[in-house]
Amino acid sequence: MKKQILIVGFIVISAITFGQKKEIKKAQKAIKSGNFTEAISLLNQAEGLIENAKNDLKAQYYIARGEAILATAGNDLSKLKMAGDAFARAIEISPKGNYASKANTGIQNLKRELENNARDNINAKKYGLASEEYYTAYSYSKQDTLYLFNAAISSGLDKNYDNAIKYYKALGELGYTGKIITFTAVEIETGEVKSFGSEMERNLFIKSGDYNKPETVISKSAQSIILRNLTIAYIEKGDNENALYLMKELREENPEDISLIRTEAEMVYKMGDVDRYKELMQEVLSLDSTNPEIYFNLGVVSKNIGDNEKALKYYENALELKPDYAEVLINIADLLLSEDEQIIEEMNALGTSRADNKKYDELQAKRKELFTNSIPYLESASKLRPDKIELVKTLMNIYSQLGQDDKYKVLKSRLIEMEAKQ
Repeated sequence: MKKQILIVGFIVISAITFGQKKEIKKAQKAIKSGNFTEAISLLNQAEGLIENAKNDLKAQYYIARGEAILATAGNDLSKLKMAGDAFARAIEISPKGNYASKANTGIQNLKRELENNARDNINAKKYGLASEEYYTAYSYSKQDTLYLFNAAISSGLDKNYDNAIKYYKALGELGYTGKIITFTAVEIETGEVKSFGSEMERNLFIKSGDYNKPETVISKSAQSIILRNLTIAYIEKGDNENALYLMKELREENPEDISLIRTEAEMVYKMGDVDRYKELMQEVLSLDSTNPEIYFNLGVVSKNIGDNEKALKYYENALELKPDYAEVLINIADLLLSEDEQIIEEMNALGTSRADNKKYDELQAKRKELFTNSIPYLESASKLRPDKIELVKTLMNIYSQLGQDDKYKVLKSRLIEMEAKQ
């Protein structure tokens, strides 16, 4: 009697296994035909008992499941993760052989999809989602540390500094350099430089006689970028201790790196150390005296600390190097007009005596001079930034104050058109 029970049990298990195989084969056929929804439905029917199947059948099931879900996932990150989990499970069950190869192909396709989606989201400025997609790609292929690097950068752009720090630290622990080796040679017939997938491939083409001038190009290390971005993340989090420590390390390794000096300058400025900021910016100027942006930044800081005379000087230096620098033109006008509020206060405080009336007229003339002097800068800036409504409104107000009605009416019509487009 016991033997009969065992035989019956064996028949039941065999029938179940046969049914699972049948559903999986149908699903595989549906996948080849592009009927992915049908394939998922068939695989769902086999899901309940698949864990009791043999490893080969399990691996087939998870590979088919991963392929079907991946094909329908699009930019749905949760579905892409489901596909990745299925391929990873197949590799876990069958780490070697044909099934492992198929599952790894699935992982490669998944990474490609995640990378494409991440690039689209970077372009759309959806940095948080891009970071998660890059990190997901890395999680399924830990040897591809470039994905982790991109996840860190995307987190920084998203202002998620906790994740950025975590990812940059992980890269440091992994010894990530970001160096890329490229094997190149020149095609003799066209003179074009061609890249090859490996040194062996390049050498074969050299031997053919069609190529010459082989070169091996190694890109610069990304370690300084990692340290710089990690420093910035600490600055943004207000962790000055770690930021200063890393900055000291970076500066010692790269004492004349202009971008690094500017990063330190920005850091100390945010910390409120204006004197150190100016010292560092002068150091930058000694290394690069033809960069208008440096003069612009020095002008902004000088204005912020109340040194308008020095600010104007820096702005004029920037304008000499770049006459079409719209931001400088706007800031010079703003600097000139900033005196207007004080003049108005003086005018309002005057009485009605002859001396006061004389003073009033002098101040009124000074106001007109400020307005007149600011016009060329504002007009030039408005031509460079034709869509900036604030410039149009400021110019309208000045034209009105100076009685330049014709110019006022022209800008009034322009303002109506601009506001209608918003």
